[in-house]
Amino acid sequence: MAFIKRFFKGLYMSFSMFCTIPLPFKIWDDASANLMLPMFPLVGVLVGVLWWGVAHVLMLTGIHVMLTSAIFMLMPFLATGFLHLDGYMDTSDAILSRRPLEDKLRILKDPNAGAFSVIMLAVLFILQFAASFAVIENGRYFILLIVITVVSRCCSGLSGLCLKTLEQSGYVNMFRQGAGGRHKICLIVIAAIAFAFAYFIAGFYGISVAALTVAGFVGAMAYAYFGLKGVSGDLMGFALVISELCGLVALSVMWR
Repeated sequence: MAFIKRFFKGLYMSFSMFCTIPLPFKIWDDASANLMLPMFPLVGVLVGVLWWGVAHVLMLTGIHVMLTSAIFMLMPFLATGFLHLDGYMDTSDAILSRRPLEDKLRILKDPNAGAFSVIMLAVLFILQFAASFAVIENGRYFILLIVITVVSRCCSGLSGLCLKTLEQSGYVNMFRQGAGGRHKICLIVIAAIAFAFAYFIAGFYGISVAALTVAGFVGAMAYAYFGLKGVSGDLMGFALVISELCGLVALSVMWR
């Protein structure tokens, strides 16, 4: 009974931290904080369902495809309060500065936006809009958006639990306290279910979308991790944003 209470507390805390959906009350329990990353993919389910639902609604309204694509592109960022996008910008600033490690870590903590973060935001939005336009134009398998948002968060959770953390990463260190093999297995199982669902929906194409989402995360995280010698919430957000872009690109081109 105690574990069930902790499970729902961890789930509720994960939703309250990682998405902007209004919740009726606030809960925080230090003992349940290590369940927040295993529950992170369930936040992805909600974000993916909203993304999928908005896509269908936009298609039914008859709005011009350009405006439809713009709203569609912004949906996952709006659902998460631009939280992961903030990490993407901070990490881009730090890595692309090409300065010594101490300077990179200082830049990572700096709340001000630098030139590299603005440039990389523009690059991201251009690619995200182009991929969104193609997905809307294709008009097929929007449901795979749920797979993208779930798999990206499984990867993010695993990186937070498995990789060496930066000293300045208070949140990730807190999430890891008391976490063990069961927490990691939970994320792996959810990822496996997402892959199975992708195969059931679209066969090899669905698997390709999920696999390229993973590949995007691994590539982005490896680049950031080796550049900063550790992982933090910002790096997890950086890799998550890139992985979802890769999944969206895969979804946009697979019917071409």
